[in-house]
Amino acid sequence: MALSQSLQQKLLQKLSPQQIQLMKLLQVPTANLEERIKEELEENPALEQSDEASDEFDETREEFESGEEEYETEGTEDEYENINISDYVQEGDDEIADYRLRDDNYPELDDKQVMPFKVESSLHDSLADQLGMLTLDDRRRRIAEQIVGSIDDDGYLRRETASIQDDLAFRQNIEATEAEIEELIQLIQHFDPAGVAARNLQECLLLQLDRRKNEGKSVRLAIEILANYFDEFTKKHYEKIQRGLNIDDDQLRDIIKQIVRLNPKPGGNLSEMNKAETYVIPDFFMFNNAGKLELTLNSKNAPDLRISEGYRDMLKEYDRGSKKDKRQKEAVLFIKQKIDAAKWFIDAIKQRQQTLMMTMQTIMDYQEEFFLTGDETMLRPMILKDIAERTGLDISTVSRVANSKFVQTEFGTYRLKFFFSESLSTESGEEVSTREVKKILSDMVEGESKRKPLSDERLTELLQEKGYNIARRTVAKYREQLNIPVARLRKEL
Repeated sequence: MALSQSLQQKLLQKLSPQQIQLMKLLQVPTANLEERIKEELEENPALEQSDEASDEFDETREEFESGEEEYETEGTEDEYENINISDYVQEGDDEIADYRLRDDNYPELDDKQVMPFKVESSLHDSLADQLGMLTLDDRRRRIAEQIVGSIDDDGYLRRETASIQDDLAFRQNIEATEAEIEELIQLIQHFDPAGVAARNLQECLLLQLDRRKNEGKSVRLAIEILANYFDEFTKKHYEKIQRGLNIDDDQLRDIIKQIVRLNPKPGGNLSEMNKAETYVIPDFFMFNNAGKLELTLNSKNAPDLRISEGYRDMLKEYDRGSKKDKRQKEAVLFIKQKIDAAKWFIDAIKQRQQTLMMTMQTIMDYQEEFFLTGDETMLRPMILKDIAERTGLDISTVSRVANSKFVQTEFGTYRLKFFFSESLSTESGEEVSTREVKKILSDMVEGESKRKPLSDERLTELLQEKGYNIARRTVAKYREQLNIPVARLRKEL
């Protein structure tokens, strides 16, 4: 095939650096915005955070309106000469820069403070400590350490005995029999917390009950049920259990109380204690002022940033000087680039604030009835396209805001994504939110008789009686989305 050349004309859409920076900032939640700004302040010395609320941002924008052209790091003499210092320095600004009043070469030493650290102990650390109390030879101790290392964070030993045997042979060059490994597993199962090193849920619960078998008849019956009727118990076939053990409803109720008190994840308590607590920091605050909704932006979303006075003073000194060598001109070009980057970041923060407020204000107006009452049945059907059309923003921009932002109301804190839902038609032809139907469905299940729970077919009939045109498979789908089990598993004595 012969080589050839051709000209083609294409129309491509490319995002500018400012647009990319804005999209990234929109995705940053309020909890991480402060850290993002701190990173920018550390990378760009021309950017600083003002302690006083002022109109510095607007003044800075006016200073840069005429200077949109970009400069390369290695410029020509003409490029150096074309830098207009007046675009970066305010007229009549003769104040002494802050950097001249201190010596950065000898900063004052910070007071030494002792920072406390949280001491944590994991499940494996706890098991290793208990293992150290046993009298074992070196070979058996290494086997036991391999078993402890195979236990997951929930406290289960989900690795087969044969696999542990292979691990010992290939990694530690220890030939151990399955009986020897099983003996050490049973020894570790006596460690705390109770139920650790179990291979499955049934064994885990039995290990916990075995330590309490002397507490009464109900505990012993619970052991028998889990050992011989585990499948029937999980599926709530209580009649079969009662016939097999010849027990009445009161006795079965006491047995169930003993079982539900057990911990299905014995290692989960230590894992949860060691996890850092996460707090939701709302991006918006909404108040009901005598029936009128008021929306404010979290102050952390609106930091007061400005261009460094020190950098503008450097440009003034350069403008006043008569001797301007190449090194000074390169320094001025570097300063100009840093100031441009600071201006772009300030613009992005400002646009972020405007986009957040515009989006949330539109959502507030759209779902005004819910924000006034807190009743989920008042939520209107709303999709991303509805907000995008009202704000003039792109759907992807609305999606970025809705997925990572929270609003605090008098009824609780909600993710913005919560207010979006599909629509469902009623008998009268009215469009209602699917979240309204889910709320009614949840209330029905909560108010049902636990001895005779409502089936999906019966729930469908009740919803249709209320005027909602809904199919049985749709009810089943909504029930699963609400994490509500089927009627048989909701049955209680």
